[in-house]
Amino acid sequence: MPANPFPFAGLTDAEVAAARAKNGLNTIEEKSGGAFWPAVKGAVLEPMFLLLLATSIIYFVLGERTEAYFMAGAIVLVSTISIYQDSRSRKALDALRAFSEAQATVIRNNTVVKVPMEDVVVGDHAVAEEGTLLAADGVIVQSNDFSVNESILTGEAFAVARNTEAALATVSKGTQVVSGLAVYRVTAVGKGTQLGKISTSLAAIEVPPTPLQQQITRFVRNMAIVGVVVFLAVWAVAYMRSGSLLDSLLTGLTLAMSILPEEIPVAFATFLALGAWRLAKQGVIVKRSTTVETLGSATVICTDKTGTITENRMSLAQLFVQANGATLAPDAWSTPEARRVIEVAMWASEPVPFDPMETALHEAYKKNTEVDRRPEFTMAHEYPLGGEPPMMTHVFANATGERIIACKGAAERVLRQSSLTDAEKTAVLAQVETLAGQGLRVLGVAEADFTGDNYPKDQEEFTLHFLGLVAFNDPPKANIADVFQQFYAAGIQVKIITGDNALTTASIAKQTGFRGAEKTINGDDMMQLDDAALRTAVNDTTIFTRMFPEAKLRIINALQAEGHVVAMTGDGVNDGPALKAAHIGIAMGKRGSELAKEAASLILVNDDLGNMVDAVAMGRKIYGNLKKAIQYIISIHIPIILTVALPLFLGWVYPNIFTPLHVIFLELIMGPTCSIVYENEPLEADGMRRPPRPLSLTFLTWKELSISIWQGLVITLGTLGSYQLAVQQGLPEEGVRAMVFSTLVIANIGLTLVNRSFTASVLSTFSYHNNLLRIVLLLTIALLAAVLYIPLFRDFFRLASPTALQLGTAAVIGLASVAWFEVYKWAKRRKGVSGRAAPAGVLAPLE
Repeated sequence: MPANPFPFAGLTDAEVAAARAKNGLNTIEEKSGGAFWPAVKGAVLEPMFLLLLATSIIYFVLGERTEAYFMAGAIVLVSTISIYQDSRSRKALDALRAFSEAQATVIRNNTVVKVPMEDVVVGDHAVAEEGTLLAADGVIVQSNDFSVNESILTGEAFAVARNTEAALATVSKGTQVVSGLAVYRVTAVGKGTQLGKISTSLAAIEVPPTPLQQQITRFVRNMAIVGVVVFLAVWAVAYMRSGSLLDSLLTGLTLAMSILPEEIPVAFATFLALGAWRLAKQGVIVKRSTTVETLGSATVICTDKTGTITENRMSLAQLFVQANGATLAPDAWSTPEARRVIEVAMWASEPVPFDPMETALHEAYKKNTEVDRRPEFTMAHEYPLGGEPPMMTHVFANATGERIIACKGAAERVLRQSSLTDAEKTAVLAQVETLAGQGLRVLGVAEADFTGDNYPKDQEEFTLHFLGLVAFNDPPKANIADVFQQFYAAGIQVKIITGDNALTTASIAKQTGFRGAEKTINGDDMMQLDDAALRTAVNDTTIFTRMFPEAKLRIINALQAEGHVVAMTGDGVNDGPALKAAHIGIAMGKRGSELAKEAASLILVNDDLGNMVDAVAMGRKIYGNLKKAIQYIISIHIPIILTVALPLFLGWVYPNIFTPLHVIFLELIMGPTCSIVYENEPLEADGMRRPPRPLSLTFLTWKELSISIWQGLVITLGTLGSYQLAVQQGLPEEGVRAMVFSTLVIANIGLTLVNRSFTASVLSTFSYHNNLLRIVLLLTIALLAAVLYIPLFRDFFRLASPTALQLGTAAVIGLASVAWFEVYKWAKRRKGVSGRAAPAGVLAPLE
């Protein structure tokens, strides 16, 4: 076939450049402007920023300029970290948008090419076919049975016919092609399109927060309320004891800083954005980063067959010729009867084939025909693939008035409209079973006669002359058996939902180690079931054949009604409703229609289901690591809060053991630990051998929270024990502070290490690859050494350099305050309940 089958040469490169210079890119302006200033505004409005600012001002008023400048520097540093994290998240999301950019088909330089949708210009001749989104506004110049869904503009979700007639020729950017094919001349792009003009109202639509976002927001808000109450109480107690308004205010601000868990929202946004970015590098485009939350909870994967389980590299393997009742291998296709079956099957395909089966038919026609007649015929009418089971019909005509009406589709559907006798139909169906039992994809082929130009409204009105069967070989992918086993090991069921027949699908499934290949149900039978019977059927059945959109949607809804978290793969227009209904809609990047990609929540760039194993693993890893980070944040905040509050409330000899300087130092250590170190942790060794996490599970239940509380309380015992030990040894306030501070920083190091896994021992986690952990821990140790032993820093933080014995004592106490958790994990493993039945990264609470 020629590179351009259409009677339009399109724009030249020079004309494209001129049009782009005049009208700009075909993009609709984003709601927000640049990324930097919104990030700065967000950082300035953070509660921690306001607390640091207030503390800095008070130090200035008290005349303690060194401390004031330090707090001012801390403001800059904390804000820089916040802006940096925001930048990382934004860049990751921008990269995702670039990865998932839609493509448009245009005619340029007399060649049909694909370009990014933003590169379409006014004057382009764009090609729109079933399953695509219109790239721009335009006027149709050629069409065949073309209809679009304009619900994005009108809100009415039904097909609207469009053709070259003046009243029906206009089409709009963003509308969806339901059927047929058209070429349209672009008249407006970007903000000049109808969609662009209403973009402001579309941008105002806010995506509701996910359950996890709501839980985290609620937790942070409650902690903030607690912080305000405790701040006022501490301020009042400190004022009554000291009589100094500003000094007591500093004490209250110190405690407020220690309570506020501002790292949690930052960690949440960073983990999801970077997780989505990492998945993109692995070939999985996550359109919404919050989808990552759901991945780790998937309990069922519903996959199609062709191109997902199989290679989608169709080769025409056998023919059944009705004229002589023969089933023929390729070396016997030279007979006129066999050639006729191939030729009619080719005419029933698209003129420019993109489906592998149609490509194979065009290749077989070219190889076996004596004269290629394709250039002399043009399509006069098209009946797109449709019906239950599906069939399609094309009408071609040439300049002499010769007409070809060709049909292909599901064999039983073609036979139903054919003129064969019942006995002949039964014999053909027996041939279908024989071929399908070999794992071949079988289609029926027929032709029709028709006179006049007033074609029937529906292809069902044709009486067909059955010619034979075409059978395609599409072998399973080499890795698919391993992919299935990985899903099964992770506690995830796999179900096949296909338009193919049961015998072909079962044969392919059995070659892959697929479980339950012996039990199938077809779409018509399934639709006869009531809701209760269907819920039973979807649990008991693993292969669903001859499926159509309504049937697919019922399966998804029934699985969800049974409490499953459903992932669904799809590539065609008819998959859109099911992809949208599934918890995780998965479109194919290479062969998927733009409509499928639009409906899906993630895209497999290389059409490789194995990437979904990576995606599920990433979802589990991110959720587990986020849980570790937040439990770490809670655990380390408890000893800071109590070490600040208890000496004051209990009237100990040195009530202000920590000042804002010490708290901000600890905050600067904790921030990178939770948002950088834990984000980079690998999935635990048994992460894909645990059952999925229930989607309804509270992120931190009280039982799980008790682990963090116990950890924090034991560390508090350690810090307060160091306090009392130092006082008993007669150390001055600076020496006591150094002992307590060292104990807490070293305990923080130990906590970081033991919390890398809530099931495995700390020794086994040393094999985890995480260079950032080493860097952060070494920097923490270096900073502690500098603060303790460099006079400038030591005096600034009002510490005394501890002796080797004192520092060793602090280290022993600090590490012992977290080491008990290793004993606890060991005991739980000995009992054989080390979290195997728990969600990823969770350990049962203290009992």
